[in-house]
Amino acid sequence: MNKINEKMLVGDILSAHPEVISTLLEVGMHCIGCPASQGESLEAACMVHGLDPQMVTEKVNEALA
Repeated sequence: MNKINEKMLVGDILSAHPEVISTLLEVGMHCIGCPASQGESLEAACMVHGLDPQMVTEKVNEALA
């Protein structure tokens, strides 16, 4: 399986791995349903929410492991 990285679009991550929605919500990314998030990279979405992109990426990959 390919690991999730910070440059991937939130929409693409959610389409391929809907099971990570709960992980994203737990770390404070509550924009899952926001249309803008669908075209944003994970890194950009993290920055908007004041989250560390590396930490969020690690949590998402842990959830997929």
